[in-house]
Order: sequence, then C-alpha cells, then structure tokens
Amino acid sequence: MNDTPARLLRLLSLLQTPREWPGSELAERLGVTDRTVRRDIDRLRELGYPVEATMGATGGYRLVAGAAMPPLLVDDEEAVAIAVGLRAAAGSAITGIEEASVRALAKLEQVLPAKLRRRVRVLGTALVPHTDEAPAVDPEVLTALAAAVTNRERVRFGYRGEAGAETRRHVEPLGLVASRRRWYLVGHDMDREDWRIFRVDRIDRPHPTGARCTPRSLPAADPAAYVAGRRTNWGTPSFRVRVTIQAPVRRAAGRLGDSPGDIVPIDDDSCLLDVTRDDDPTWLAYRLIDLGADFQVHEPPVLVDRLRTIATRITNAVT
Repeated sequence: MNDTPARLLRLLSLLQTPREWPGSELAERLGVTDRTVRRDIDRLRELGYPVEATMGATGGYRLVAGAAMPPLLVDDEEAVAIAVGLRAAAGSAITGIEEASVRALAKLEQVLPAKLRRRVRVLGTALVPHTDEAPAVDPEVLTALAAAVTNRERVRFGYRGEAGAETRRHVEPLGLVASRRRWYLVGHDMDREDWRIFRVDRIDRPHPTGARCTPRSLPAADPAAYVAGRRTNWGTPSFRVRVTIQAPVRRAAGRLGDSPGDIVPIDDDSCLLDVTRDDDPTWLAYRLIDLGADFQVHEPPVLVDRLRTIATRITNAVT
C-alpha cells in the first residue's frame, strides 16, 4: 500500500480493535515492511494518537485511551451494523439510552453514503421493538460490569435478592447475557464459592477491585447456555406453553421470545409453540395477538385467562 495517508487510516482502523497487534501482522495486513510500520506508528504518535508498544513474544502495538477520542474508523458493514443497533437501542430497556441512541443515530446517518442509508432504513423497517415492561437497567452499571468482564477483574457490588434482601457480593465476572428482555451477569461468587447468575437491574454500585482473575471452567458451553439452563428454576413460577399457530413457522419464529427449537412446523401453513416459560403470560398474550394469525392455546390456563381478559377489554372498547 503505497498511499501513505490511506495506509495511516487503515493502520489506525486496525489499532482501534481492542487487542495488541504484532508488528509483523500489521505489516502483512498493510502490505509493507516492519520498518514502514514503525515509521507509521511514529507518525500517528506525532498526530496525537496514543499508540503503546509492548516488548516480548506476546508484545505488539495497541491504541490506549488518550485525552481526546480519535475519529472512529469503520468499514461499510460495521457502519450498517452500528446504525441498526442504534435503532434497536432507541427502544431498549436500558435507562436513558433511548435519547442518546437517537442522537448518535442522527449523527451517523448524516455522514453515511446514500447506498448505506438505504440499507439501514430497509433493515430498520424490519425491526419489531419490544413493548414490554421489563425492568430498566442503569447504563453505567452495565458499562462497569462489561469493563470488569473484558478486563478479567474481580468486582464488588450490592445486590437485591428476590425477597428484597440487600447483600454485598464479591464476584469474578465471566459474561453478560441478554435474555428475554432482561440482562444477567454470570460470575463466580467468591464468598459462596459457586457460580451465580445476577439480574443486572438488581445490582447496585459495582466497582472493580483491581484484582485480576483467571477464567474458571463454567459448567456450560458459555454464559448464555448457563443462563438458559438455569432460568426455569428461578423466582417466578414456570409454566408450559403449547399453542398451535395458523402460520408458517418462519412467520412466527423469533417473535414470541422463543429460542431456536421452541417453535416447530406442523405443516406448511401451521406450527406449534412448545416451551417452558417463567415470564409474564400477559406479554406472551399480546405477542400472540400481534402475530396477526389465528391460534389455539392448549396450555397453560393462565394464558387463556389473560387472553379472555384482553378480549373483554377490546369488546368493551368498541361497543
């Protein structure tokens, strides 16, 4: 790559990925020599970008936090992904993030090329925002926990249990999981010497301790699988849902808080939702109505009762 300005922008884009880049790998990516990479790193430093170099077999270059945020460089696919994500975040259950997401989206769409703006708008029209009453999450709490997970750093926080009891926790965080309209932290509780799952909306004032932790062996494939396997044992009573839906499986799947395999085809024009749930039956009732297809509830009775209540309200409203 002989164009120096273009090469510097490409180098800066690579360094904005949160990892250390060996000089030889940067040289290969840019199609230049190791010496050219070193010169380009010096040029970025002269322009005010805080590029740090570490020595040793595992060393390399990385961009660290500076006094000012450098321009963020993303490719076309990354720009579309960010814009679509911001559209979804504008209707999220994270406190205060809706307005910030709208402002960021407006700035991003203003500088997107026309072809990318069209892609973002087409994808945006397919998004179905949640209209549930899920508990809101403080974005500062979520950010602090995410940093602790990324840095592999132990964290202390206050936690409010199902019955309202307040406790202090000392945790080695492994991962954050978004599941069915809630956020969960999976971590190893140091005082209880066991794995625990914490609802993020019940976590208060998390702060890192500075102590690093080596990832332990989780009794599941990953944090998301661990949460999925444990959810049915928690506070709210679980219930089995069996509903026949008069629509192709591709039309219903993903719109009922379902996971892959929860909805199976009966034939080309109908499918069956068969799953154990522990969330609000009212939310599921509204989502079934919102499908715009006929359906028949086989169980549970509580879902039938909620649908009857909704039907009565609708009837009273139009008579």
